[in-house]
Amino acid sequence: MLLVAAIAILVTMALALARALLGPSVYDRVLAVNMFGTKTVLLIAVMAFAMGRTDFLDLALAYALINFIGVLAVLWFVHESRLREQHRAAATDHSQAPESDRE
Repeated sequence: MLLVAAIAILVTMALALARALLGPSVYDRVLAVNMFGTKTVLLIAVMAFAMGRTDFLDLALAYALINFIGVLAVLWFVHESRLREQHRAAATDHSQAPESDRE
């Protein structure tokens, strides 16, 4: 049963990796990477149970926290980058407006 669970997790990890590589948007890729990280935690937990090594569960928990913080950091970076791009576009549009439109 554990072997079947591990194979199913590996298949979903492969699908998540394909989604991360193919996109189409940044948010789809971030979600796929988050899913890959979550499946990695599940795989570590299954392997810990199969080998009788409960200390691996601590590693799985630490990896889950790192995955969560990493996804939040990437999303914050993407959000801030888009805001900066919008501000630059607005400043460029404003500087190219005719003299009569600026007043």
